[in-house]
Amino acid sequence: MSVEVDVSEARAFFDAMEAAAKGGFRKEMEAFLEGLGEEFLRIVEDEIIRRDVVDTRLLLISFHKGSDGNVWELSDGGLTLEVGSTLNYASYVNDGHWTNSKGVERRFVPGNWNGDRFEYDPNAKGGMVLKQKWVSGKPYFDSALRILEKMLPDLLDAKIQEWLDNYFG
Repeated sequence: MSVEVDVSEARAFFDAMEAAAKGGFRKEMEAFLEGLGEEFLRIVEDEIIRRDVVDTRLLLISFHKGSDGNVWELSDGGLTLEVGSTLNYASYVNDGHWTNSKGVERRFVPGNWNGDRFEYDPNAKGGMVLKQKWVSGKPYFDSALRILEKMLPDLLDAKIQEWLDNYFG
């Protein structure tokens, strides 16, 4: 009596595993993470607009992936995304801040009023005096992070399913 075993499906499975191990999966995950970073930046921009942050235009264009300077690092499970702003005050807008340095009750800020908006100008003859007070933050970045964290499980599940379908489907 002889028994024949068809191992072609097992061979195809192991061939697919080898193809995935040789970089296909890694490249796809890197592309996925790149897209996730771009999506996160879009969410940050949406939150800046939604929270009606003053100076929206400058803040909107200030965020970049891997930017030098004011860097926020998002890390989870060995995956890291660095997002930075070219504005030195981006974190103050998010977190809140005091109007003056510790121990300074008042300070003069040179500039001009344009309607109800003050425009800083270091060469202006006029300006305003800032009294010490706390300015509450508009946590646009924190909110964007919470939104991304809610979206991530579904996005990751869909990507893994797509990967499984491509290699083993």
